[in-house]
Amino acid sequence: MALERTTLLKLHLVLAALVLPVAVMFAVTGALYTWGVKGDYVTSKYPLALPAPAPTDKDALVSLATAALAERDLAPPTGTPAVKESSKGALLEWTGSQRDITLEPGEQPDQMLLTVKETDTHRQFVQLHKAKGGIAFKVYAAFFALSLVLVLASGVLMAVQMPKYRALLLGSAGAGLVLFAVMVLVS
Repeated sequence: MALERTTLLKLHLVLAALVLPVAVMFAVTGALYTWGVKGDYVTSKYPLALPAPAPTDKDALVSLATAALAERDLAPPTGTPAVKESSKGALLEWTGSQRDITLEPGEQPDQMLLTVKETDTHRQFVQLHKAKGGIAFKVYAAFFALSLVLVLASGVLMAVQMPKYRALLLGSAGAGLVLFAVMVLVS
């Protein structure tokens, strides 16, 4: 059963209007990022004295970082923490939409250095674009992706239903496929 043009138009209109703000955010941050404009951070460094040698496992490092952030009234980053090995030992990297942190071994075995990088507004949007936000924004971004496909599909389906636009639609679709293939091959 084909969808009526009025139903397609309403779906197209509602979804396009609903996701326009996030579409603009993704378009602007993506275009600027391509040219190296990523936003800025304000960085603070905090030396930490530990009662024992610095931990090396992820859970202990996350707990230590979370406690150090709480002492400074800062929430943990919204992304997923990761542990990497450095020449001095285990290094915790934890990124989010509003802040990034690193927790690295200090000069002595019972010292660590916490580096907190607070994002400016543009960098926060870049971090969201890079999926560094929390679950709510990740669900919203997935909804946007699905909505974008539905907006494009509903536009194509509306054009198919109008005989005077079919040739233009087919030519544009063919050109789009060729352009996509060429860009994949040259990239």
